Amino acid sequence: MGKILRVNLSDETVSIDKLPTEWIEDYIGGDGFAARLLYEEVPGGVDSLSPVNKLIIATGPITGTLWPMSGRTVFVSKAAQTGIWGESHVGGFLGPELKYAGYDMLVIEGAAEKPVYIAIEDDLVEIRDAKCFWGMKTDEATEAIKKQHRDANMQVAAIGPAGEKQVRFSSVIVNHARAAGRTGMGAVLGSKNVKAIGIRGHGAVSVAHHDEFMELAKQAHQRVRTDPQAQEMGRWGTWILTAVKQEIGELPTFNHRTGVFEGWEGLSGDYIRPRYTVSDRACFGCSLGCKKVNYVRTGPYAGTLEEGPEYEGLMSFGSLLGISDYPTTLKANEICNKYGMDIISAGATIAFAIEAFEQGLIDTDVTGGLELEWGNSEQIIELLKMIGEKQGFGGLLSLGSKGAAEEIGRGTEQYAMHVKGLEISGQDGRTHRSIGLAHATGARGADHLRSLVTVDQLGYEDVAAERWGADKLPEIINPYTEKYKAAAVVETENAYCLRDTLIVCWYSVSWPPIFWVEDFAEMLPLATGIDSFGDTEGLNEIAERQVTLKRLFNAREGITREDDNLPDRFTKVPMPEGPGKGQTVDLDPMLDDYYRLRGWDCETGLPSDETIERLNLSWTKKYQ
Repeated sequence: MGKILRVNLSDETVSIDKLPTEWIEDYIGGDGFAARLLYEEVPGGVDSLSPVNKLIIATGPITGTLWPMSGRTVFVSKAAQTGIWGESHVGGFLGPELKYAGYDMLVIEGAAEKPVYIAIEDDLVEIRDAKCFWGMKTDEATEAIKKQHRDANMQVAAIGPAGEKQVRFSSVIVNHARAAGRTGMGAVLGSKNVKAIGIRGHGAVSVAHHDEFMELAKQAHQRVRTDPQAQEMGRWGTWILTAVKQEIGELPTFNHRTGVFEGWEGLSGDYIRPRYTVSDRACFGCSLGCKKVNYVRTGPYAGTLEEGPEYEGLMSFGSLLGISDYPTTLKANEICNKYGMDIISAGATIAFAIEAFEQGLIDTDVTGGLELEWGNSEQIIELLKMIGEKQGFGGLLSLGSKGAAEEIGRGTEQYAMHVKGLEISGQDGRTHRSIGLAHATGARGADHLRSLVTVDQLGYEDVAAERWGADKLPEIINPYTEKYKAAAVVETENAYCLRDTLIVCWYSVSWPPIFWVEDFAEMLPLATGIDSFGDTEGLNEIAERQVTLKRLFNAREGITREDDNLPDRFTKVPMPEGPGKGQTVDLDPMLDDYYRLRGWDCETGLPSDETIERLNLSWTKKYQ
């Protein structure tokens, strides 16, 4: 570990900084490093799309090693979509390639005067002209850059037309189909006139205690191969969730009006795999291969060959919009990948528009003549292309549901399902209380990847008893009660925070986890040579530090307890049907408990001075 590569687009310079030792001890790596750098170097109040903002690509201490599921990479910036903390993780091989080139982090600063791409080949770092690539879809640009460098193994992260046009929820696509999807990282790159980053490395990654680390990694791979839930994930991918969500009444349908969808079977793994799946693909260091490549042979979308969509894509372009036709969801996923757009926000923003139209709050004068309706596949595909090009009504929807609602007014805000500007994903707090709290408190907005508790939702009583004590049963695994949910969210958020500093895949710490904090404590000293990382309490304090630092970043942008909320649909409108019929979220008592456990003020939701001091964050006061 040790190098930060800086590329300044404004003055066209490249430099290398050494990672400060105290950063390693206080933050480990990944988005911990990025949080420290972003807070210190991007002042509060800066426009996300200004040259002052920075975009960071970070790896972790085990990226590029043979530890299982260690191929993830994180993109961090002040978010284009929300104006607060932004991060988005992506799988594939990009992070390991950056490590093999010799760098732990890439920091992109300033803005280019004309379209460029950044080419990194070990010590050779260039800012190259990208005029000929501008306007290309992500797949076209990726292949063109690989061809130009005559290297099919170059890892390319590219934006599409949506990023170029700064669609607020535009994404960065790595090698065709791996997406740094959320919070608008594509728009940040687009604002800097960066079409792509191409990375090729020929070095190696070393660990402090090679033999011991490799033996532990071997055992870890064996755990993955023998874990029943992991193997189910390998076979079905996240499609397995469609049936589970339908059964528990938490499959978001018609813009989260209900959690039960009549046409769910057409979006299930049992239906999709035998009819459409042609191969499986895996990320670096993973034996599961949860990514599915699918092909449509007949119908209006015949010839569509694409990876995915994941459960969130099936939900966003399926049940959320009243669509049960799988080929439509695959085509929508393909469009989002090629244009470079977040599937969750894209689907949710269209759902917002359909419901607002249905309720008579917008009309054809607003939509440009489109009669919006649920379940219209052709219309959804047309709208996605319009958003990607910012054409007509698509230009309004390119602002996201919050931005579009603010622009339209007329009471449409009630149908924008977001938290802090980030659209809610494929969960519902009415049938899963802890996710209601997780959505409300997530640093980047409505977030299912930073503190999603699964033991309560899926009834893992033995895991819950081990983690939180048998005295908290059965309440802590009852998804319909607020009791003890803050404790579950805090511990899960800490563990996931450590996951994102390493960086390892989400699926290694879920359903129930294959690995947890004690496993990280056993492995990290072998990888880094830092003995203090072997203490679970110390690791949890590092996680606390990072969660609190992100909160301080958001506080600098004006975020308080008032912003830790949910749309009225979840807190005031009972679930109309299914197992959770009649349920709503009582958020305030969970927030009080969460703030107390975090050492944050219950009235403001801001970290106390004592907590800031305890977590060695007093330095932040210099940058407030």
